[in-house]
Amino acid sequence: MFCAALNLLAICLYLFLQMLELNNGEKLKILISNDDGIDSPGIAALAKEMKKIGEVTVIAPRTEQSAVGHAITMKIPLRITEYYKNGDFFGYAIDGTPADCLKIGIRNILKTRPDIVLSGINNGSNTAINIIYSGTVSAAREAAIMDLPAIAISQTSHDAKDFFYAAQIASELTSKVLKEGLTKGTLLNVNVPNLPKEEIAGILLTQQGKSKWDDVYEERIDPYGKKYYWLTGSLIESDNDLITDQYAIKKNYVSITPIHFDLTDYKMFDTMKNWHIETLMK
Repeated sequence: MFCAALNLLAICLYLFLQMLELNNGEKLKILISNDDGIDSPGIAALAKEMKKIGEVTVIAPRTEQSAVGHAITMKIPLRITEYYKNGDFFGYAIDGTPADCLKIGIRNILKTRPDIVLSGINNGSNTAINIIYSGTVSAAREAAIMDLPAIAISQTSHDAKDFFYAAQIASELTSKVLKEGLTKGTLLNVNVPNLPKEEIAGILLTQQGKSKWDDVYEERIDPYGKKYYWLTGSLIESDNDLITDQYAIKKNYVSITPIHFDLTDYKMFDTMKNWHIETLMK
């Protein structure tokens, strides 16, 4: 029985090492970014967990870039700064957007292309229409544009303190993605309820919901008597089915949604064939 236990241990160790190594004995290369900035606790938790399964490089915005979408910097020079935590090298800080970080990181910093890109762990959910605005999702989307598998991961609170479970989900999903593969141009958008693991209802494959924000620009007065405006508002929840990301996280499920950057409305495309738009200028 002791020998059987040793054999099982040896098999488990072999499988673990296989997961860590790719062709030619090279370690799995993981690039991590975000939109909350390189000093956020979410990216630190993600990097710590992912170092258990591969070689991690962190390339993230120097400052918070929430809700910048897929913006890229064109008329301002970008600077790369080595960033240290507690005296130890942590990664590279870029004074640009999440999409900038992916572009300059892969083309100028890394010597070889990563095997997978992860963005997060974001403070606050990125579901439904918010996906469009999210810098977290855009970093992963930029990786998908570069034909790299990518995962964006968010935790559903702006005051989250413990990211351990979300980081574990990211690690397990990374292994699954590398085993099963993703269609080129597709990324996975993951949202994890801000709850202890034992209170999570489960993990669901979901679709992007249709809930959206009712934006309000609140008028205020500065100390000099001049007007300024502050964005506020509330979420209009129109999703009521567990197949949607927003409703799934509301019911305490982890939501995993495959998304891509092809924005063509194919149903409308087929409808417009009957418009005969080629005759507009005749």
